[in-house]
Amino acid sequence: MPSTEKELNANLFDQLTIIERIERQLNSGGVDAAKAEIEILKKEINRKLYQQPPIKNE
Repeated sequence: MPSTEKELNANLFDQLTIIERIERQLNSGGVDAAKAEIEILKKEINRKLYQQPPIKNE
């Protein structure tokens, strides 16, 4: 969980960006384009999640 308001806001902005990207694909390319965008986003998120070395040492 985010420990500061700044981290929380950054997470919310990231989520909003994801939604906007999917909406843009729905409006311009339809469902198939949106599905393709979702797959790209999943790969980006997984790269961040499993990057080496990790962003934050626990």
